[in-house]
Amino acid sequence: MAEHFDCHYCKVSLLGKKYILRDNNQYCVKCYENLYSNTCEDCRTPIGSDCKDLSYKDHHWHEQCFKCAKCSRSLVEKPFAAKDENLLCTECYSNEYSSKCFTCKKTIMPGSRKMEYRGNSWHETCFACKRCRQPMGTKPFIPKETDSYCVPCYEKQFALHCSFCKKAITTGGVTYHDQPWHKECFLCTGCKMQLAGQRFTSKDDFPYCLDCFSNLYAKKCAACAKAIAGLGGSKYISFEDRQWHNDCFNCKKCAISLVGRGFLTNRDDVLCPECGRDV
Repeated sequence: MAEHFDCHYCKVSLLGKKYILRDNNQYCVKCYENLYSNTCEDCRTPIGSDCKDLSYKDHHWHEQCFKCAKCSRSLVEKPFAAKDENLLCTECYSNEYSSKCFTCKKTIMPGSRKMEYRGNSWHETCFACKRCRQPMGTKPFIPKETDSYCVPCYEKQFALHCSFCKKAITTGGVTYHDQPWHKECFLCTGCKMQLAGQRFTSKDDFPYCLDCFSNLYAKKCAACAKAIAGLGGSKYISFEDRQWHNDCFNCKKCAISLVGRGFLTNRDDVLCPECGRDV
């Protein structure tokens, strides 16, 4: 009995012919390619069994068709990148899509380290201090216009120095008598409370919070002995080197207010005219 060895699909005899096995079934070359060959993304023809089938993300190419979409150089065994379903060699991809260094204007190659700040990019070695030219890497820096400086160089070249501690002021600060101060150094001369953002006054060019100034220098009310600040529009009465709060300027005997009225004095007391007649 003659042995049958036929194509699993078209049943043509495969005796003495080239065939291909798939899932334990044998196929003639023509049937195998019609049934199972992938179509090349470039030339749109089947990739035959006698050709290399190169694939990337479910797409397939003949070996000779696996090339850069822009410069047509072969990408076989070479690094490449994909953009909008096109394959590009690293050089074409970089020229077309990679960031350009803000300093040297050259392409920042894919995979290389880069620094980014305010929408611009730099090679790691190009992101350097404008003054000392040392790469800043991940160290803190201070921008000025279009340039950047490491902190020591910025302090040497631009920063104001605090009138109190003499150290550089890199952020914020307070100006008092045309002199710069750190916020944390601008303190009340009396209690040492920070004055930045607070109401304050001065005496002999020294700053004071309102409480300290009132306690130390403000006039004292002859009636209640408390300070008359005289700040923020406070009103007071003055008579013969003595002062009273408006609310304290009252008749010693009947306590009627004497503001805007005539009055008499009896030693250290002030009296309304009526009570003064009885003295």
